[in-house]
Amino acid sequence: MTTLQDLLDPQLDRSFKGFPHNSGPVRRSEMGKQGWNVLKGDLPLPLAVVKQSAMKHNLGWMQRFAKSQGVDMAPHGKTTMSPQLLKRQLDEGAWGLTFATVTQMRAGITAGAKRLIIANQVVNAMDLAGIQGMLREYAGLRIVFLVDSLAQLALIEAWARANAAAMVSPFEVLMEIGVMGARTGVRNEADAMALAAALRTSLACRLVGIETYEGQGATGDSAADKAYADALMRRTCDIALACDQQGLFDSDEILMTAGGSAIFDLVSGWLTPKLSRPVRGLLRSGCYITHDHGNYKRLVSSVNARLHGSAGKDGLRPAIEVWATVQSCPEPGLAILAVGRRDLSYDLEMPIPLSSIGAPGAAPVAAPADWKVTALNDQHAYLRGSGPELAALKVGDLVALGISHPCTTFDKWRWMPVVDENYTVCDALVTCF
Repeated sequence: MTTLQDLLDPQLDRSFKGFPHNSGPVRRSEMGKQGWNVLKGDLPLPLAVVKQSAMKHNLGWMQRFAKSQGVDMAPHGKTTMSPQLLKRQLDEGAWGLTFATVTQMRAGITAGAKRLIIANQVVNAMDLAGIQGMLREYAGLRIVFLVDSLAQLALIEAWARANAAAMVSPFEVLMEIGVMGARTGVRNEADAMALAAALRTSLACRLVGIETYEGQGATGDSAADKAYADALMRRTCDIALACDQQGLFDSDEILMTAGGSAIFDLVSGWLTPKLSRPVRGLLRSGCYITHDHGNYKRLVSSVNARLHGSAGKDGLRPAIEVWATVQSCPEPGLAILAVGRRDLSYDLEMPIPLSSIGAPGAAPVAAPADWKVTALNDQHAYLRGSGPELAALKVGDLVALGISHPCTTFDKWRWMPVVDENYTVCDALVTCF
């Protein structure tokens, strides 16, 4: 039977990709005692690693930012699905955790979360039963999910009538405000008010707040992003005010939540509108914990500039890298790396070459600007360049790649070593995808 220790401090072994082939099983908490170093060849490649100092910086930076805005953090756990990292976010001061599915939410409960948001519509009977079962199983647990239609509410109410004996309490829900052409969410105020009124009379649900998501409109252009966020958040706050004035909320404290990982600074100031009862603003950013070298690095550079001026100082730092071996140099200008789609993100853009080493234990040398990964297969990456540096790469050399979009790198690994500045393994994390 799986115990709590097995989930938070599991035993890792050779069945885990990236674990040393000739090592016996090691508990996660003992990983830092092994003396393994990535650059000295102590672990098989490819290997995704998390840099300890950058991650620690990001955890503190984001929590301080939220506090400065008068809001709390409910980080999106789907980014990492790692009980160890979710616990770190809670220990750093997060109010709760966010997930996309009921199944994912169990990782947050394992990490110790008592307050959980499912930032998605819950519709089917199995998930509704699962929520009520968790509320029964874990004392003091709070679960809130999204609604955006009368059709969804009808399904919830039908399930509740058929399963009245299984109901611990009415479902707590947030009404989602959406954007035309985007994904979920109520599209206009009339529909929002009709849904809120129906929720107020429902015996199956309690409306406890309002939710929206601005991330799909992020471009990195501050003027355009601010106009987009302001319009969405103004409409969201107007609907919250109307619901409050009509007595449609059924909670002593109203939750207002938004904030992905791209333009969170442009919505945070809107999350505490003046209503007739206390309001708790919640940011749901998730990718900040490791950040990246691509999409989010570009977008958050605009956040840094807005917060700190043109210097853009003290922002989030990329904490995740994937190391790979040069396995072939079959023609001029091309090196094939032994890493591919099974190992790192490729949904937003190709990996970004960061550095290389030519001898075990050598210090990494920054990659030239002309190095590009132009294609990926399942287990191969095509690294191209026109300068002498690529021509000097040898079979057996190591190359570090940055990623764009951490969510779709984490789900490719059952574990990742956490490394210090010298790439010595000092800890580890596991994932629960």
